[in-house]
Amino acid sequence: MQEPREKAILVGVHEQNNHQFAYSMEELYNLADACNIEVVAELTQKAERIHKSHYLGSGKLEELTHLMEAHDNPTVICNNELSPSQIRNLEATLKTKVIDRTIVILDIFAERAQTKEAQLQVEVARLNYMLPRLVGLRESLGRQGGGSGLKNRGAGETKLELDRRRIEERIHMLETELEKLVAQRQIQRKRRKKNEIPVICLVGYTNAGKSTLLNSIVDTFHPDSGKNVLAKDMLFATLETSVRSIELPDRKSFLLTDTVGFVSGLPHHLIKAFRSTLEEVSEADLLIHVVDSSNPEFNQQIQVTEETLKSLGAEGIGMLYAFNKSDLAGTSYPRVENDRIYLSASRHEGVEELIGAIRKQIFHDYVQAEIVVPYEKGAWVSYFNEHAQVMETEYEEGGTRMKLECREADLNRFNQEVGAAQTVE
Repeated sequence: MQEPREKAILVGVHEQNNHQFAYSMEELYNLADACNIEVVAELTQKAERIHKSHYLGSGKLEELTHLMEAHDNPTVICNNELSPSQIRNLEATLKTKVIDRTIVILDIFAERAQTKEAQLQVEVARLNYMLPRLVGLRESLGRQGGGSGLKNRGAGETKLELDRRRIEERIHMLETELEKLVAQRQIQRKRRKKNEIPVICLVGYTNAGKSTLLNSIVDTFHPDSGKNVLAKDMLFATLETSVRSIELPDRKSFLLTDTVGFVSGLPHHLIKAFRSTLEEVSEADLLIHVVDSSNPEFNQQIQVTEETLKSLGAEGIGMLYAFNKSDLAGTSYPRVENDRIYLSASRHEGVEELIGAIRKQIFHDYVQAEIVVPYEKGAWVSYFNEHAQVMETEYEEGGTRMKLECREADLNRFNQEVGAAQTVE
């Protein structure tokens, strides 16, 4: 039997010069729905700035009170992150639970976190959010059961019993555990750099189709490998960073990384907690910005993603735009326009065009050469057969003649060890 959905009223303040307000309210509705919360009404106010003590002005507060009475006093969800005093004052005035956009996003992350690292990161973010709000949030975080939305599993259920000191100790312990996992990740990164394998990161708004695109690329070049990742039509379906090695038919290879999706107003607590995971983005050789071209607000989503990338120090990295869901958008595809590739990841259409664009960006350091490998240096034959595209191989008196395409760095190493005279341009 399905649990009854928690009911809520969405409340937002439309400040001057905020041209994305309508979209942010629509997104808050979707975030609430992802928490299995039923939105029964919406109240907005135009104002120069957010009211310092009560978020809303007195007139709108009275209007909200009548609206709540008409809907049997549901939860109130505010579109902005509330201060501790705003939470206390609103709950005292409205006599109901008041939460904000940050709490909703944190709850979704807590629900979706699967790996130990993601669970630790979410708990750190929740505790850091909660620490200055202990008094104001006691009512809001104290639900034991009830509706299925905002379960606050894990850390949430025990927070009423934790005082400030114990929370700080818990944060320190979790961060120590995370540091160990971060150290392992850094070792893996160093190993990749040593192997000179290019790293490509899929970035973009949540639910733009990053995981579906990764799966489509894996299926194209490694069918039946069993290396697909979870891909669902939902906000924040995956929080884990997944890395897959992609080897193209001509022996060129790269690492493809799927990252957590972005959203407008992504809580800074989450960005800070997930920074170790998101560092994969700032150290990538190329970013593939996956865009949901079927979403009428995709331009705003592009802007939010690029602002988030800038905050991560990744704004200077080369980028291709993969305009996904072109089949739903009704645009012609697959096609390439400069740095934009129009495709449909779910239909596996446009993957070859995307890989072609990736080749031009990543593998520009490849050269064609004809070399002769002395028989006593036979290890080089094995190396080039594994790491280069060998077009012709002939066995001569002086060694193995190979016509190939390889990385310039590999060719230079070969020349240094064997001698440039053995290389025939």
